[in-house]
Amino acid sequence: MTTVINSGTAGPVVLEATELSADPGREAGFVEEAHRILADLVRGGAALGWVEPPSPREVAELLGSVLRAVRDGDGALRAAYLGRRLVGLGYWLRHNRPTHRPHAELEKVAVDAAAQGHGVGRALTAALVADARRAGVEVLTLDARGDNLTALSLYRSLGFTEYGRLPDYVAVGERRYDKVFCMLDLRRRS
Repeated sequence: MTTVINSGTAGPVVLEATELSADPGREAGFVEEAHRILADLVRGGAALGWVEPPSPREVAELLGSVLRAVRDGDGALRAAYLGRRLVGLGYWLRHNRPTHRPHAELEKVAVDAAAQGHGVGRALTAALVADARRAGVEVLTLDARGDNLTALSLYRSLGFTEYGRLPDYVAVGERRYDKVFCMLDLRRRS
C-alpha cells in the first residue's frame, strides 16, 4: 500500500517492499542509496547501531536478510522517495523464538538529513506500524539511544510507551548513553 505524505506539495511517497521490487529502476539503486543514507547519518553521529559508517557490503547483506524476512511474512520494509531519490527507509522483523513469534522489533527508521523535519520519519513509522498490525503482530518493540529525543518524541506521539531503560549502556568512544526500550501494544484499538 503506497503512502503519500501530505505536505502541501508533491511530497515523498512511501513504498512497501513489493512495490519497490515491482519498479526495476528503483530496485536497482535501492541498496546503494540506502547505504548512502545510513553511512551519512552514522558519519554525522546518528544512533543507528553503528559506531563507524557501515560498508556497502554490510548494508547489502542487512537489506538482503530483511527482504528474505519480508518474503517469508516475518518482516516489513518501507522506502520513502522524493521523486526518484530515496530519502528514507525503515523495517521491522518478527522475533524468531516460538514464544515470541507474535511480536516484532522495529529495527530501524532512517531519514536522509536533508529530508528530516518534513514528516518522512513519521510516515515511514506509521506505515510500518500499519504493516505490523496487518501481519498480526501483537506487540511492536523498539529501542533508541537516550539522546535521540526527536525519535523518542515521534514514537511517543504514535502511541509507543517506554517500558525500560539501561543507563549508560551504549558506548560511543568515551561517551555513554541510555538505551531506551519502547513498545506499542497492537492488541488494543485506539
